[in-house]
Amino acid sequence: MSHYKSYPAYKDSGMEWLGRVPEHWQTKRLKHIADVQTGVAKGKDNEGKDTIEVPYLRVANVQDGYLSLDDVATIAIPRQDLTRYSLQPGDVLMNEGGDFDKLGRGSVWLGEIEPCIHQNHVFAVRPTIVSSAWLNAFTGSLAAQFYFMGRAKQSTNLASISSSNIMELPVAMPPAAEVELLLAHLNRETARIDALIEKKTRFIELLREKTLSLVGQAFKCKESRWIRLQHVCDVVSRSVGNEEEKSYVRLGLYNRGRGIFKKEETDAEDMGDSEFFWVEPGDLILSGQFAWEGAVALANVEHESCVVSHRYPIIRGRAGEVLTEYLFAFFLSHYGDFLLNDCSRGSAGRNRPLNIVSLLKWKIPVPPMDLQEKVAALVRYRRELLHKVEISINLLKERRSALITAAVTGQIDLREAV
Repeated sequence: MSHYKSYPAYKDSGMEWLGRVPEHWQTKRLKHIADVQTGVAKGKDNEGKDTIEVPYLRVANVQDGYLSLDDVATIAIPRQDLTRYSLQPGDVLMNEGGDFDKLGRGSVWLGEIEPCIHQNHVFAVRPTIVSSAWLNAFTGSLAAQFYFMGRAKQSTNLASISSSNIMELPVAMPPAAEVELLLAHLNRETARIDALIEKKTRFIELLREKTLSLVGQAFKCKESRWIRLQHVCDVVSRSVGNEEEKSYVRLGLYNRGRGIFKKEETDAEDMGDSEFFWVEPGDLILSGQFAWEGAVALANVEHESCVVSHRYPIIRGRAGEVLTEYLFAFFLSHYGDFLLNDCSRGSAGRNRPLNIVSLLKWKIPVPPMDLQEKVAALVRYRRELLHKVEISINLLKERRSALITAAVTGQIDLREAV
């Protein structure tokens, strides 16, 4: 952002984390420029009350910069409470917490669903003397995130912030006319960056679709053999013994069907009584645990010194029978996804471990090796490209975040930017 100039004069904001702000800007506590509305808590006893069933937003619906409204739950509340909890267009939605990346994230409510309320883990910040768009940009900036993390209650991988701490957030505020100029430039630049991210993401998705198209040919190919999984693959168990090194990288699977790992540092003492297995490059790891049924991933060279729980079976294709990369692609198909789901039956909720014994009894189409090689080549190419694209996307997101932060804290002057 070196091509942007600074403001002519600055003053001390009085907050070390915020630093200097342009001399003609104001800094006001959130409680003086907006009202913070807490949400409804689940599990209240409404027996004997006149209730109404209404949509309500959860933490999962409030993403960073946008709202995910494909799956909006409903809840019964007393009819008299509807006005108290109803969202209004212009409300800035912010998450109370959860994982660190969820703390304070949010978006502006535009009245997409009417009526709609929000749960107690989502705050509705209702601006009084500040633009909703500006407030949303500021609360989503790195500066505000620094404040939130400093005031949040934290435990392992989780954080939460109270409404009283939210209300004490100092907000940097330019004059109203200047706000419009700054937001117009930010909207243009962030839209351009978002378009680049979408283009790169779509290309990766097209490679996935092409891979699945080849897998689909295996179902139609007359030369394909339908064979039980137990006859073409092996389950791998490499126990982690006490004599092994004391620190590991623990892998879990998430992002259903996309073959993505989530890493968590862990020590031997953190592993408790659970059984863990070493992961080696080329392993195919399956998961039917924690509502991500159908998740699969291929381990690569980056996953050295990694372990997985016994809840994540490791399999490999047998030499001369089936390529492990083909198995990976197969499990991304609709039929493969069906098998993983069918073999992940269990108690309701999140606890649905994969029954690997049942899975191995299912038959799958095993095409000629030349078709398997084509699938494997695409899998390898997509994986290599995915790594590069992820780096590129992360850099774009960092650039986007840095631009917004610099603009809303006055580090750069966008008033005359083209």
